[in-house]
Amino acid sequence: MSGSLQDEIKQLKDEKNAIILAHNYQPKEIQEIADFLGDSLELCMKAAEIEDKDLVIFCGVDFMAETAYILNPDKKIVIPDLEAECPMAHMLPEDELLKAKEEHPDAGVILYVNSIAEAKQHADTLCTSANALKVTESLPQDEILFGPDNNLGNNVAKQTSKEIIPVPKGGHCYVHKLFHIEDVELKRKQHPDAEIICHPECNMDVQEACDKVLSTGGMLKYIAQSDKREFVIGTEIDMITRLESEIPGKKLYPLLEGAICSTMKLHTLEKVRNALKNEEPQVTVPKEIAEKSLKATQHMLKVSK
Repeated sequence: MSGSLQDEIKQLKDEKNAIILAHNYQPKEIQEIADFLGDSLELCMKAAEIEDKDLVIFCGVDFMAETAYILNPDKKIVIPDLEAECPMAHMLPEDELLKAKEEHPDAGVILYVNSIAEAKQHADTLCTSANALKVTESLPQDEILFGPDNNLGNNVAKQTSKEIIPVPKGGHCYVHKLFHIEDVELKRKQHPDAEIICHPECNMDVQEACDKVLSTGGMLKYIAQSDKREFVIGTEIDMITRLESEIPGKKLYPLLEGAICSTMKLHTLEKVRNALKNEEPQVTVPKEIAEKSLKATQHMLKVSK
């Protein structure tokens, strides 16, 4: 059944002059029909390059599709399921960020791309887990408001002399919060020859217990170039799906089998097919918010080149 649906999707994609972008956390059947797979930064960069397509189907969560719209306000940006929201992005509402800016008027503002557009418009720049340190060092301020993910902020704080002020306190990814240091210790016993890699959204004690802390794009590059054969992967479970597909011959073990982002899994082949046929549900951002957010998005992309 999935094969016939995938064929239908490919045909519709050609008819509609569409491109399908998908995040690394999408399930296997979605990864297989994507024109481009990537982490948040790679997807932003790809979205910024789209010129010859009329329709963008975004298989990810809401903030990613919003960012694609901010970069392409003249194109139709469609997300297969509107309910695919990132809980972390909604942990930093606009009013809380504005309050923090009032309390720290001289601070630079870096927002994780995992933020809602209403908050993005008040940022000096955006970042992803792949470029957070580089973006932080690019700002002239010594004091930085950083949100909404506290663990990523703490990861940056360890590597910079700047003062990182989390906003909000307690912002997190619920999936990466599932990992505990006991999981790392157990995997070390089970797979003594494996290198353990985790995502910077994990708690700091987990990060410190692992061998490497990398974004999903960083994991892909590192494992592909490494001479090591075994790896434990501490991020959403379907990152292993992509790694196994693109780097055969490596032994890959999940740090936790239950590390599943339920909203990423809301997209299905049926919903992708319907999104292509009906060109909806569309994702848009109010013009004024999109224009203000574009400056921060472009700064991030410029720094990341």
